[in-house]
Amino acid sequence: MKAVIVALFHLLIIMPAAAQEAGRSLENVARDVWQFTNASHQSAVVVTDEAVVVTDPISAEAAEWLKAEIAQRFDKPITHLIYSHSHGDHASGGQVFGDVTAIAHENAPAAIDGVTIDTRISEPTEIAIGGKTLELVPLGPGHGNDMLVMVVRPENVAFVVDVVSPDRLPYQDLAGVDLDGLAKQIEAVESLDFDIMLPGHGRRGDKSDATRAREYFEWLRGEVKAGLDAGKSVEDIKAGIQWDPYSDWAMVQEWGPMNVDGIARWLQQN
Repeated sequence: MKAVIVALFHLLIIMPAAAQEAGRSLENVARDVWQFTNASHQSAVVVTDEAVVVTDPISAEAAEWLKAEIAQRFDKPITHLIYSHSHGDHASGGQVFGDVTAIAHENAPAAIDGVTIDTRISEPTEIAIGGKTLELVPLGPGHGNDMLVMVVRPENVAFVVDVVSPDRLPYQDLAGVDLDGLAKQIEAVESLDFDIMLPGHGRRGDKSDATRAREYFEWLRGEVKAGLDAGKSVEDIKAGIQWDPYSDWAMVQEWGPMNVDGIARWLQQN
């Protein structure tokens, strides 16, 4: 019996440590909207009168942790899983949630990491669940071709993934991104009515962060285009970029030159 008690004691110590090591947490954003964080990735959880709605599972391990946390805190079933898009770093692990209604953009695959999509969104759609209204807004191609934004009412929280990351540069060299489409995706986020932005990465923000993201993109694209038009090499363009207006943004040193590479490549090919 003593050995069992000691083992249980160690287990209680190890479990929080493991969660902390993975950077997992579930924090309240506004009323019944919660932010699930798994290291550098984030997703939204909405607690309704009847059930719980989850969004991007991130990974099987992350989803297992979240499922247990929801059961402990809210004692309500998870009935809906809404995907922001199908990229593996956000969309993996959904099978953990079991028999739920899976919702995704109309362009999403038939199944995402083994989860069959039940409802496909082709136009702005409102879904009422347990006193909450979820506004699902499909975006056109840009960062992927199956991006979906969710706005939760009455909290007015928008779940926006990858299209905008407040005060953080776009990922690396923008591989596979339609830059004209990305600009339109950002503008679409700007046009939505919300108070709080819960992003897939980085700090929470608001609509002004979408504006700042658009301004950054327009600025850097203009700098790269001017350099190419002047006959400069990409390396010379990188050397001449003055990053001062965005020096406080995350990943400027690491991804700034890579952003230049990606924009130059796209401009040269289109």
